[in-house]
Amino acid sequence: MRVLHVISEMGAGGAEALVAGMAAAGPDVGWESAVATAGGFRVAALRDAGVPVFDVPLARRSALGVVRAAWAVSAAVRRFRPEVVLAHNVSASLVARLGAPRTPVVTVFHGVAEADVAGAVRVLRRVSDRVVAVAAASADRLRAAGLASEVVPNAVFPSAPVHDRATVRAALGTAPDVPVALCPARLEPQKRHDVLLDAWASVGGAVELWLAGDGSLRAELEEHAERVGGRVRFLGTRTDVRDLLEAADVTVLTSDWEGMPIALLESLAAGRPVVASDVDGVREVLSGGGGVLVPRRSPAATAKALRDLLHSPLAREVATARDGSGDAHALMKSYDELLRTVLEARRR
Repeated sequence: MRVLHVISEMGAGGAEALVAGMAAAGPDVGWESAVATAGGFRVAALRDAGVPVFDVPLARRSALGVVRAAWAVSAAVRRFRPEVVLAHNVSASLVARLGAPRTPVVTVFHGVAEADVAGAVRVLRRVSDRVVAVAAASADRLRAAGLASEVVPNAVFPSAPVHDRATVRAALGTAPDVPVALCPARLEPQKRHDVLLDAWASVGGAVELWLAGDGSLRAELEEHAERVGGRVRFLGTRTDVRDLLEAADVTVLTSDWEGMPIALLESLAAGRPVVASDVDGVREVLSGGGGVLVPRRSPAATAKALRDLLHSPLAREVATARDGSGDAHALMKSYDELLRTVLEARRR
């Protein structure tokens, strides 16, 4: 089966990590995969692995941008001749439908803000043959807005760190015994780093916070970090999050909303407990353990949970008494069955 993934970019992010893993694992279930995207650091690894990558400019929520992106997808379809398109998120689904009007389009819905769900449903009804939500909570939101969807929970594809804990810490100038909290998230409004920084001001002790990601709020957040004090490191966009997890002690996400964040699953797979906002897919993953859920937008509760885990190895051990990384093989099998069902229905 020839599968074309359409995604805005292939940089840092959960959807991007999922596409990279699925494209690499495709041969295990009989897929020949290609990716249509505007670029990003993961593109080189895809090409090195023999996965064709087609350049598609970002749509940028403008009519002209959508037309240009759809034209590029159309060119990719002519060259690769996919049997099915797997479009990741709403804008990619619109572009995929316009660029591949005769090819089935299956949308992977990674999530949107609650206020945007109704608009997303209006688009997806028109452009998608089927919709897959990455978390049950996301599927519930779609259903409440009038759109039924499948649920295939996100999973991480196994990987080992390239460098050990001591090497990573030495490279960053962090002492071996300093407790470290890692926040692997884009510096964008959804992720609410302001809440995290307010919490960090009252964590106390000789601890460090690593912010792995970049975005439009970086300058504002750097000023915020200076005001609240504490040791905060802005690491920028990183291609070595697995190594950072090896060197950190706790992962923290203070997002306003999430689908099912790959960063959280990667942390659990690496044996690192999570402090995270009690929202949608995060709640699903941590319902069986693996970390501490805190109320959304609560610096006080976030600070307490970070203090408890950073200053107590025993608390961290208890919190990670569960592997919540998901099953990548089961994920691929579920998608394979779904796509083949869609193709069979189209043939009929």
